[in-house]
Amino acid sequence: MSLSPQPFTDSTIVRAADAETIGRAPTTIRLLADSSATAGALSTQQVILENGADGARPHHHANSTELFYVIDGTAHLLSGETVVTAQRGDLVVVPPGLAHAFAAAPGENADLLIVITPGVERFEYFRHLERIAYGKVPPESLLDVQEIYDTYFRASTAWDDLRR
Repeated sequence: MSLSPQPFTDSTIVRAADAETIGRAPTTIRLLADSSATAGALSTQQVILENGADGARPHHHANSTELFYVIDGTAHLLSGETVVTAQRGDLVVVPPGLAHAFAAAPGENADLLIVITPGVERFEYFRHLERIAYGKVPPESLLDVQEIYDTYFRASTAWDDLRR
């Protein structure tokens, strides 16, 4: 895990055809650039949620800021205990330590660009989520890797009430 960005010495270019895609509808994740590809500056992925699909449960990052840009559709984003409805072109930036979560709004699709800075090696985290989705490892296994991925799960009444 890299938490201190190093100076860039070359551009990071990820061609659409080269991005790894994991998951399947209703939740698809395109892994764009991990921390190791950006000298620790950031990690980024595109998350496509269909028909009200959940993205991430409430959590926080102790050391990283997370940026959500809505490429298309409508998403619900938890920021602290406030739920924001974000639409195409909207940007939400969540500072370290603040609880957040995201999902497509009920009955809607959402296409999100997510950037975490400074970067954390997160591609393996998303592969881990895929293994959970396919029943290869139990959901509780995420508790063992919270520190590795700077992702700490939290309770949120506001989020639970919204997603019921």
